[in-house]
Amino acid sequence: MLISEGDGRIKVGKFTFREDLIVIAGPCAIETLEQMEGIAEALLSRNIHFLRAAPFKPRTSPYSFQGLGEEGLEIIRKLKELYPIHVVGEIVDSRDLPVYSSLFDIIQVGARNMQNFELLKALGKANRPVLLKRGFGNTVEEWLYAAEYLHKYGNREVILCERGIRTFEPQTRNTFDVSSIPLARKRTELPILADPSHAAGRRDLIAPLSFAAVAAGA
Repeated sequence: MLISEGDGRIKVGKFTFREDLIVIAGPCAIETLEQMEGIAEALLSRNIHFLRAAPFKPRTSPYSFQGLGEEGLEIIRKLKELYPIHVVGEIVDSRDLPVYSSLFDIIQVGARNMQNFELLKALGKANRPVLLKRGFGNTVEEWLYAAEYLHKYGNREVILCERGIRTFEPQTRNTFDVSSIPLARKRTELPILADPSHAAGRRDLIAPLSFAAVAAGA
C-alpha cells in the first residue's frame, strides 16, 4: 500500500504531525463570529493552535441544523484575519474544494463521507492536508483503503482520525475503538488522531479517552 511509504510527517505552520502532540478543538458547528472569536482566544491562551470549524454539517436527520453554509465561510475568513490560528474544516461537496483550499489549513472528511470515493479522488489532487475520519460502521481495513485513495490520486498528506464506532452500548454516543490505533499503526506511518468527543458524546469521558488514545499511539 502507498500509505506504508514515508515517515508520515506533515508540517502545518510551525507544527509537525507525528512529532508534536497536536490538539484540535472547537465547536461542532459555527454559529456566530463572536462565538468563534471567543473560542479562538480561549484556545490560543492555552497554547492550542488548531481550531475545528464546520460551516457545513452533514446530519443523520434532515431536520437537524445543517450549518451556516456560505455565512460560515465568511466567518472563517474574518477569523483568520484576526487570529494566528490554523483552521480545520469538514468538506461535503467536491465543488467547494477551491474555496476550502484557500480558507482551511486542513480539510476534514467526516465519518459519513469516508467512502465517498469521488470526493476522495478530488481531495487526492488538492494541495491541503486531509484529516480522514473513520466511518462509524467501517473496519480499520476500509479506513486505510480510503486513505489509499487519497495517496493514489496524489495527496500524501493524510491524517487518520479514530472517532468511535457504533455498538450496542447505550451509555455513550459511539464506542471509542482504541484498538484501531495500534492496528492502523502496524500498517502505516500516517499520523493518527483521536476524537473522544464524538466517540463518547460525554464531557466527563474526554480526558480519560484522550489519555488512552495517546497511550495507544495517537
